[in-house]
Amino acid sequence: MRVEVVTLFPALIEAGLSAGVVGRAQASGLLRVGTENPRDHATDARRTVDDRPFGGGPGMVLAPEPLAAAIRRARTRLPDGAPMIALSAQGPRFDQDAARRLSGLPGFGLVAGRYEGIDQRVVDALIDEELSIGDYVLSGGELPALVVIDAMARLLPGVLGDLQSAGQDSFGAGLLDWPHYTRPETWEGRPVPAVLTGGNHAAIARWRLKQALGRTWRMRPDLLAARGLLPAERALLEEFCAEAGIEPPPA
Repeated sequence: MRVEVVTLFPALIEAGLSAGVVGRAQASGLLRVGTENPRDHATDARRTVDDRPFGGGPGMVLAPEPLAAAIRRARTRLPDGAPMIALSAQGPRFDQDAARRLSGLPGFGLVAGRYEGIDQRVVDALIDEELSIGDYVLSGGELPALVVIDAMARLLPGVLGDLQSAGQDSFGAGLLDWPHYTRPETWEGRPVPAVLTGGNHAAIARWRLKQALGRTWRMRPDLLAARGLLPAERALLEEFCAEAGIEPPPA
């Protein structure tokens, strides 16, 4: 997998990807992430990459010439047909399905904007799609780029030590994750649920699914509305709600 990030702050990308799962993926050769700085393509002595917006208003806009040159240079290191993606508030919401889609590509580029945004002509000419990681304002696209790369990299074959880990993550089945516990069995008077220490794997699987359904109903009912419920899942969720003393979703 090859990823190229067009950014004014390549050190942010490099530092953010140097450790953990993504760092190991790069060290093992399963993932290669490069950066391209538009400032390296500026033609004046001050290496200017932005200018005032036409029509007036606050802030600055990334100028088309150095940004376009950086995008085109980054494209030369990507596989043929790899999309160039701008991190933008205008894009659809990045989610696990999007991460899964990107992980199936041979590569892609990410453009991290700054200031008030990038010149729309660059978007029209060189960007294949846009993505947003949420409805809030950040100083630039570097953190969203790191989010996209991390979420995608976990899904690459061989990146996680346990092949089941990615499938059991939150959102892997459209649900939040179940509660997790480790040793000691009792901590500050709080025991681990007995089902997890009994060795009955069918009972453990049932408990985990029930907890995942219940957590999702409590904290992210929108996910259940979008996903729907199988009859057996609805029965488990109703059981969870009865135990918790809360109302189940309408039938």
